[in-house]
Amino acid sequence: MSDSKRPAVHWNSVYRSRDSTDVSWFQAEPTSSLELIASAVTQAGAGVLDVGGGTSFLADRLLALGYRVGVMDISEVALDQSKARLGTEATAVEWIHADVLNFVPRHPWDVWHDRAVFHFLTDQHDRLAYKATLLRTLASDGVAVIATFGPNAPERCSGLPTARYGPDALAQEFGDDLVLIADRLELHRTPRGDTQEFVYCAFKRAAV
Repeated sequence: MSDSKRPAVHWNSVYRSRDSTDVSWFQAEPTSSLELIASAVTQAGAGVLDVGGGTSFLADRLLALGYRVGVMDISEVALDQSKARLGTEATAVEWIHADVLNFVPRHPWDVWHDRAVFHFLTDQHDRLAYKATLLRTLASDGVAVIATFGPNAPERCSGLPTARYGPDALAQEFGDDLVLIADRLELHRTPRGDTQEFVYCAFKRAAV
């Protein structure tokens, strides 16, 4: 099996073997994401791409608020589960089955949202590929909201190693291309009762 296919196999297995409300990252209400998006984006009907959106309820909430929504994930199983949950509303979402490391967008997005993808990229080459994808996807005046494990979060998740960041360390990953405009700490309670520290950062694309 090629290395490029291994992540898809891994995440398809995770979503097949566990209920979407039982995975550690499950949130009934993605409050921090919604608040950071709303505070950074003022135009009505802005396009939000949820990167690694999987079975997140963020798409449901964004649709209800009038945003144009896209969901990208490497797991086709997760996307199918989300489509089934949304029912007829699924047709209002742009579903993208792709690997963030080599995704080529058909059009720009006003908001890039990622909760819990970037912290799985422990290899610098992968982080650079992620950054390149973000920059070719984000509109010239766009906003990126990225949430990762914080400094005191677990070193592994779903059987994989993770990287952990504070706001400054996460900002350094994107250099001068993104400007940090807001950050917050969230203590996420997992469905099994554990606590995970997440750091949320909102970035504005730097003026050229």
